[in-house]
Amino acid sequence: MIFIILLTLVVTPIAAQPWKICGDAAMNYTTNSTYHANLQLLSTILIDNATKSPYHYATGSVGATPDTVYGLALCRGDVNATACHSCITTASLGAQQLCPYRADATVFYPTCRLRFSSKNFLHPDDYSQIVDGVINTMNTTDTTNTEPVLPDWDSGNTEIVTAITEIIRELLQETAWQAAYNSGKLMFATGRMDVSGGGFPVLYSMAQCVPALTHRDCSSCLQVISFMATDNFAGRQGGRLLALWCNLRYDTAHFYSGDPMVTIVSPVKEVVPPPRKHKRGMIRVVLPLLASIIGLILSFIFIRRRRIQGNNGSHKAKMNMKEDETIVWGLEGRSSEFMVYDFSQVLEATANFSDEKKLGQGGFGPVYKGRFPDGMEIAVKRLASHSGQGFTQFKNEVQLIAKLQHTNLVKLLGCCSQEEEKILIYEYLPNKSLDLFIFDETRRALLYWNRRLAIIEGIAQGLLYLHKHSRLRVIHRDLKASNILLDHEMNPKISDFGLAKIYSTNDTEVNTERIVGTYGYMAPEYASEGLFSIKSDVFSFGVLTLEIISGKRSSGLHRCGDFINLLGHAWQLWKDERWLQIMDASLDIENHTLEIIRCINVALLCVQENAADRPTMSDVVAMLSSESMTLPEPKHPAYFHVRVTKEEISVVTESSGVNDMTVSVLHGR
Repeated sequence: MIFIILLTLVVTPIAAQPWKICGDAAMNYTTNSTYHANLQLLSTILIDNATKSPYHYATGSVGATPDTVYGLALCRGDVNATACHSCITTASLGAQQLCPYRADATVFYPTCRLRFSSKNFLHPDDYSQIVDGVINTMNTTDTTNTEPVLPDWDSGNTEIVTAITEIIRELLQETAWQAAYNSGKLMFATGRMDVSGGGFPVLYSMAQCVPALTHRDCSSCLQVISFMATDNFAGRQGGRLLALWCNLRYDTAHFYSGDPMVTIVSPVKEVVPPPRKHKRGMIRVVLPLLASIIGLILSFIFIRRRRIQGNNGSHKAKMNMKEDETIVWGLEGRSSEFMVYDFSQVLEATANFSDEKKLGQGGFGPVYKGRFPDGMEIAVKRLASHSGQGFTQFKNEVQLIAKLQHTNLVKLLGCCSQEEEKILIYEYLPNKSLDLFIFDETRRALLYWNRRLAIIEGIAQGLLYLHKHSRLRVIHRDLKASNILLDHEMNPKISDFGLAKIYSTNDTEVNTERIVGTYGYMAPEYASEGLFSIKSDVFSFGVLTLEIISGKRSSGLHRCGDFINLLGHAWQLWKDERWLQIMDASLDIENHTLEIIRCINVALLCVQENAADRPTMSDVVAMLSSESMTLPEPKHPAYFHVRVTKEEISVVTESSGVNDMTVSVLHGR
């Protein structure tokens, strides 16, 4: 899942247990103070309640502000009440000794964890609080700091690293799913991985969440730290990641009580050690090594392919289905407005997806108009079956839009996930999308200037919310006219978050090897180098604003001198002070000249070639709303140097039709 997760990673050898996280030294208490007395009382309550709880879990608080103490205690899911009582008693004393006089302390013992704090941490409202302060302990089987690695681990051999990492990751993820979705309120699971071929040790695993989490939050927490485990343990024989709300562990030792709750058999064969340097010995060793590696690679490919085979026992399909359940049921539990619909309800609402109900065709599947029995009209997006991109869009949209609420964002009412069917259900907007108006010779007349200005300002407000004011900081990455929907009053609503990305406020830009988006709206640094940021959306907004003003597509032929795109065309007219020639001829511009020039100026600032020169959406909203603000002179736009000769004009004219489809540009790794 795509969230802003703040991680504090501390590498700690096994000899350092119990592990601790001590809070800010400025937040402390004194002996015999009211806070200290409250802490002692809360410790007694937590020990008693956790021991009696069927889940060996307790939370509580004691005292009044400013001396309130909040606490949480949890024992490992495989220990009995006696062992739980003993561990939490030890942890209660240990927390005060390991973090003396700290008002906030967390301690992890092998079979329990405990936290107390002067702040109310018991109801985390975002994922940065759920996965916060993770302790990474490398080796769990050796009390020295030698950190033994698994047999045949070779950090310089990419194939071996990939195969062994995949083994560990599969074990941890299966165990995590078992804990989140198949262990009831206990939210605890154990696992075992047997690797066929001999020579590779059996691996054991454990996953646990605090029972107060939803299934979805538990799965999210465990998924995050499972990737941290495989990224940081580098082939170690064991390791654990400890967070307050969830933790994971794997080891070559059978460290838990009882039989494993999930058992996995991997077909990966034994890895042969590196060859010796003697020539004859080298021949004898290299050949088996190569054969083994080839077998390893083929086995790895087999695992990968097996995971994407759909209904033929596909592990990947199973994981996708599990992830669907993670997303869908978790969101329904969190929001009274978000609904999960049965497939039969969707079929009835759309008359079995009849052609008469079809509104259009998107990059990931068709969109239908539907009506529920109560009369509510809906828009139904049916994502393409067997589509990895379709599944990604489903996951992105459900995760993002359900959490985003703004008058200029489309509202996701719910979804349906039944095997290969991935369906998104939105509010129905009768005027459909903006492109159907601004690029239509007849309907564009309905968009008089004040209405176009309101649309531009509404889109700007929606983007500002995504970039700055929402709980999740989101880069849309596919802002275009067809993704702006219009309600009955022609108010704009940004839609289609299938390509959106969450970003950290600390990230100035992010790199991706897989470039997705729409031709004509992509910022140059994204199209050529895969670098995207909030300035990528700003660029797309500038292009879209010029389209709204001019009524011309960004990718069509708009020749002014030698320029063949809307940006170069608008820039040339701006430099020649022929601003109003950019305008759609159907517009009555009387009394609106200054507003129009200001919007053109803002748009050209947004499409400047250098991302650093472009304004933020905060700046854009300020410039659009203020008549007194002096705007800077824009520098030349991106793609400014794209030109054609006179001989090429006829060719370009023939190929300059509608190019409004989503395209993917793949770069080799």
